[in-house]
Amino acid sequence: MRNTLIALAATTALAGPAFAEAHGGMTIVETAVEAGTFTTLVAAVEAAGLVETLSGEGPFTVFAPTDEAFAALPEGTVESLLMEENRDQLVSILTYHVVPGAVMSGDLSDGMTAATVEGSDITITLGDTVMVNDATVTAADIEASNGVIHVIDSVIMPPM
Repeated sequence: MRNTLIALAATTALAGPAFAEAHGGMTIVETAVEAGTFTTLVAAVEAAGLVETLSGEGPFTVFAPTDEAFAALPEGTVESLLMEENRDQLVSILTYHVVPGAVMSGDLSDGMTAATVEGSDITITLGDTVMVNDATVTAADIEASNGVIHVIDSVIMPPM
């Protein structure tokens, strides 16, 4: 556990410059836009009509997939999800990445589960790396005015 938290702290410190503006009172959405590595996530949040929600009071914890995480999905997946007729599926996937409340890395324990806004649970695994389901947390505890962002390296899918 101690090694995991040290690794998370080091990862967060390395990611710090990219998120320096996040501590200036920006919302989760503004922080994601400012980072520049979440353009697909931001486009998906806009297409799903969730900008206002994720800019609201919160607090929220967002497990945010990077652009590379979305690019790793099968070809055509993102484009398909962004289509109006697939909005419900997109909302389901995006809200599966959000947990109510501000959950910091120090609040995590191995094997813990958390209910997502989508309604299903995610599972946290602590070891050499921190995992959310099958995604690795690559940067943690990026604070925003209405919650916290943890960067993950893949898109997690709710149970179907």
